[in-house]
Amino acid sequence: MIRKEMIAMLLAGGQGSRLGVLTQKVAKPAVSFGGKYRIIDFPLSNCINSGVDTVGVLTQYQPLRLNSHIGIGIPWDLDRNVGGVTILPPYERSKGSDWYTGTANAIFQNLEYMESYHPEYVLILSGDHIYKMDYEVMLNYHKANGADVTIAAMTVPYEEAGRFGILIADESNRIVDFEEKPEHPRSNLASMGIYIFSWKALREALIALSEVPGCDFGKHIIPYCHEKGQRIFAYEYNGYWKDVGTLSSYWEANMELIDIIPEFNLYEEYWKIYTKSDIIPPQYIAENAVVERSIIGEGTEIYGQVVNSVVGAGVMVKPGAVVRDSIVMRGTVVGENSVLEKAIVAEDVTIGDRVRAGGGEYAPSAYDPKVYQSDLVTIGERSVIPDNVAIGKNTAISGVTAPEDYPGGRLPAGDYIMKAGGVR
Repeated sequence: MIRKEMIAMLLAGGQGSRLGVLTQKVAKPAVSFGGKYRIIDFPLSNCINSGVDTVGVLTQYQPLRLNSHIGIGIPWDLDRNVGGVTILPPYERSKGSDWYTGTANAIFQNLEYMESYHPEYVLILSGDHIYKMDYEVMLNYHKANGADVTIAAMTVPYEEAGRFGILIADESNRIVDFEEKPEHPRSNLASMGIYIFSWKALREALIALSEVPGCDFGKHIIPYCHEKGQRIFAYEYNGYWKDVGTLSSYWEANMELIDIIPEFNLYEEYWKIYTKSDIIPPQYIAENAVVERSIIGEGTEIYGQVVNSVVGAGVMVKPGAVVRDSIVMRGTVVGENSVLEKAIVAEDVTIGDRVRAGGGEYAPSAYDPKVYQSDLVTIGERSVIPDNVAIGKNTAISGVTAPEDYPGGRLPAGDYIMKAGGVR
C-alpha cells in the first residue's frame, strides 16, 4: 500500500481577473514572473525544497499553458513513479459534471486522489503567491502542537487587514476566533491561504460540507473545524510573501527583484527556484545598447536602452527604443525609437516603431476601475501596436490594433482598446 506522510494540493485554477488582460488567455499561476519564471514555479519549488514529493495541481481556467509548463514535473524533480506531480482538472462523474466552485469544493472533488496516498497530513497551497517557505518546518510545528489545522499567517498593517482573513490567537498561537475580511479588524494577523490539515480532520470537514455551494476554506471549512472545537494554530511566517493578484502588486514584485539588495533573492544556492527552461540561445547586448539595473532573459537582443526593467526571454529591443520601469514578457518586439514607461507587456506582443507608451497625466479607467487603477500601461499577449501612436497612463490594450483605433494617433489616459478575443 502506498503511504505518504504529507501530500500537497496546489490550487491553480483561478482566472486572476484582477490582472486584467494579462490573464485573458492564461491562468494566473502561468503568468510570467521575474523574466524567467512563471508564478506557479514558486510553490512547486517550495514543495520539492521542503521534501514534499507528491503534488496534485488543480486546474480549471485556461489550463493549456499551465499543463504544458508543468508537464510531468521534470524541472522540479517531481517526475516520480510513486507520487510526483499530477494535473487534476474537473471531470465528468456518473451523477453529472461539476466545475470547481470553491477552494474546498475543488479539494473535495479530488478526495479519491488524496485517499490513494493514505496521507497523515495534507498541505493546501495557492498557485499565485511569490514566496519561499519550508513546509517541513511548518509540519513540525503542526505536530508539536498536536494540531488538527495549522494556518500560515503573517502580520500586516492594520489599514490593509480588511483585505484578508484575520486570525485572533491566544498566547500559545492557538486560534480562538477569526474574521473574513473584517471592516474593523481585531487583529492584524492575516491568513496566507496556506494550510496543513491532519487528514482525518480534513476528510471529515470536506464530506460534511460537500453540499455547501461554493465551499471555501476561509468561509466554511475553517469555521466548521473551529465550531467542532478542533485544535487550530497560527504558524507565523516572517519572510517575503506577495500576493501578485493586482496589476500594481505584480509590477511592484517584479521591480523589487532588481533592487540593489533585493528583498526577495532569486540567487540563493540553498533554496533554488526551478522552472521549465527552453533551449534558446544566450542574450545579446549590442555595442551601443544601454542596460541599467535590469533582469534580461536568455535569447533576448538589446539594441536600444533598458533601464530598471524586467525583460523576459527572446525579446527584441530595437535601436533607439527605450524600456524604462517596465515588464516585457517573452517573445515581444519593441520597435525602433519606441518608448515604454511603466508598462506591463505580455508575451508575443509586437510594438511598432515610434510608439510612446506611458506618458502624460493619470486618468481613471473608463473600462474597469477596479482592475486598472495605476499609472501602468497594460498590453495583453499577442497584441499588435501600430507605428506612431501615443498611449496614455492607466490604459489597457488587447488584440491586433490598427492606426484607426487611435483617433489622432492617441489612446488617452484611462482609455482602452479590446479587439477580437478581448475580455468582454
